Amino acid sequence: MEYLEQLGQRAAEAKYALQRLATEDKNRALAAAAAALVRQTERILAANGRDYQTAREGGMSEALLDRLKLTPERIEAMAEGLRQIAALPDPVGEVIEHFDRPNGLHIDKVRVPMGVIGIIYEARPNVTADAFGLCFKTGNAVILKGGRDAACSNEAITETIREALASEKIPVDAVQLITDNDRAVTTAFMKMKRYVDLLIPRGGAGLIQAVMENSTIPVIETGTGNCHIYVDEDADLDKAVPIILNAKTQRIGVCNACESLLVHEKIAEIFLPALGAALREKQVQMRGDETVQRLIPGAVAATEEDYGTEYLDYIISMKTVRSVEEAIEHINRYNTKHSDAILTENGEHAERFLQGVDSACVYVNASTRFTDGFEFGFGAEIGISTQKLHARGPMGLRELTTYKYLIRGSGQIRA
Repeated sequence: MEYLEQLGQRAAEAKYALQRLATEDKNRALAAAAAALVRQTERILAANGRDYQTAREGGMSEALLDRLKLTPERIEAMAEGLRQIAALPDPVGEVIEHFDRPNGLHIDKVRVPMGVIGIIYEARPNVTADAFGLCFKTGNAVILKGGRDAACSNEAITETIREALASEKIPVDAVQLITDNDRAVTTAFMKMKRYVDLLIPRGGAGLIQAVMENSTIPVIETGTGNCHIYVDEDADLDKAVPIILNAKTQRIGVCNACESLLVHEKIAEIFLPALGAALREKQVQMRGDETVQRLIPGAVAATEEDYGTEYLDYIISMKTVRSVEEAIEHINRYNTKHSDAILTENGEHAERFLQGVDSACVYVNASTRFTDGFEFGFGAEIGISTQKLHARGPMGLRELTTYKYLIRGSGQIRA
């Protein structure tokens, strides 16, 4: 498509200019973009209001509406994300390792930008600013394809950032937004291997699967989050309830929210009634096995499908288990390799869980909600990778770089 071809060409031209930018120039531009977002709050909120009204009238769920909605505080948080990225060390140019060969060759392994990064995402307009900031700091051009539901918001944010870049005499094509919402355009974007070096989907299981199946560009799988918490027989139950409430209800429409709970059968009689009462106060529907149904009034039967579901809603699946090994086996069967936690005061059980659960982030005595670039100190994140190649877990600056070898010789030839 000619439209995409033009975007690709502009991004390819911009990436070489971005790779030559000094760290001070990048940080100055990020600060300018942050200030512009705050200055243009009313403009961005007006655009977001149009998206929000259309989505609500279209029957969007409360969880997704929460992801879509912007407030002055959330716009300030986007700006703060850019400021934090500016304050972080620049990974570009870092010498990862260096060594000398017996023939006198000196070899440096140096961190460099990816080039052009494509991001396909759904109704989360904050991703627009986050993706720009992380890609820009690492010397990458970015092409964004947001969801139809946030079209006005994404356009307002992108234009605000581009205006800020222009004011700093930085190539504005460091960030471009695909504004055509035709599905065929999105599919064609997934095949722009000539221009795009890496593609990152952010959204629900359907979007991620579509990108994985259709893209000819290398893809980093940012996963859905069927996150588990296991309450061990040696858990501190006074700690357990607040941790579970935070993980499940602090924000339901996010990938690091707890969706499934496992409880050791030895503490079920004591713990489940108290937990059930606390979850009921938060309007959480509980779906569990026979023990859960017996001990928690109002709990309904869980199906096989429930144990593998990312609800993004006030629903949680629950099951009793006989050991930490059974909990690990259940989690590895049903999880999405995102974030899982054990609540226990037993150090041996904690270590078994840490080593046995196959997820990007595994916790002891903490909420799964901490799987986040801000919380890990990375600044804004580009996504949570649930794959195992190149990047895993919250993806910050280093995960948006690759490396090359710089070899310095003095006339060597190979025999």
